[in-house]
Amino acid sequence: MLLGRLLSSDAHSRATSRASEFGFKAVDEDEKERLVGNVFHSVASNYDLMNDLMSAGMHRIWKDTVVGMIGLGGMRKPDLQVLDVAGGTGDIAFRIADQMGALAAGGSGGGGGGGGGGGGGVEEPRVVVCDINKSMLEEGRRRALSARVVFSIWPRMHWVVVGSAEQLPFDDCAFDVYTIAFGIRNAHRVLRPGGRFLCLEFSHPRLVRAPRGGYQPAESIPQYEELVADDRASYQYLVESIQKFHTQEELSNLARDAGFRFVSHSNLTGGVVAVHSGVKLSR
Repeated sequence: MLLGRLLSSDAHSRATSRASEFGFKAVDEDEKERLVGNVFHSVASNYDLMNDLMSAGMHRIWKDTVVGMIGLGGMRKPDLQVLDVAGGTGDIAFRIADQMGALAAGGSGGGGGGGGGGGGGVEEPRVVVCDINKSMLEEGRRRALSARVVFSIWPRMHWVVVGSAEQLPFDDCAFDVYTIAFGIRNAHRVLRPGGRFLCLEFSHPRLVRAPRGGYQPAESIPQYEELVADDRASYQYLVESIQKFHTQEELSNLARDAGFRFVSHSNLTGGVVAVHSGVKLSR
């Protein structure tokens, strides 16, 4: 999900006019949507490999940290509803589903397993992966076919293509947990009172960890993609978007402005990324 945030670029690029930005370039808003879509269509098949290369595998630890911060073991909800926005190939969603299934199988996840059929109108637990890019979701579905979670009764996974994370096709107060890796949109509305918001986001990194230790400039990221998939331009956009993104404080303020309380952030890997969190207290 190192690229996930770009699928729903944040409020800093919103404007009352149709002008927007694609990396360092000024473009029309409709053109930006097309260009971003092309980027993720282009990189979908190499997405997971590139995440490993660009972060030297650290993205796995970052995502495990996000899922651990949810506190699934303490929720004890038989109808837990989780939404992973800009979910791409499902990295975070798979982790959540695996943990939910393990808790249910062990009898500590709040309500045993799943069916949602005749239990007095109780919803079945589910993890919904939502993304703007069909190619990324197709890659996620392909991964799911070989993953045990897709054959599990608890929870069910759903894959939803949306045009914009600002226009989520879900009712108000529909989810208990909203996660997003590298992006924030419309979270407060779809969360239930008491629901948790967690966002994994870059923190204006000028450096990324190199596979052999030490650091190397973020500008070298496109070189990896050029070697792996001959697509330097797509990852050049990634670098430019990272450099133009919010600071930690600005993103925390956006979460507060959206209505979240108990807003905080935790640095990972020396501040290369941070997990931002907040709670929706009421409707």
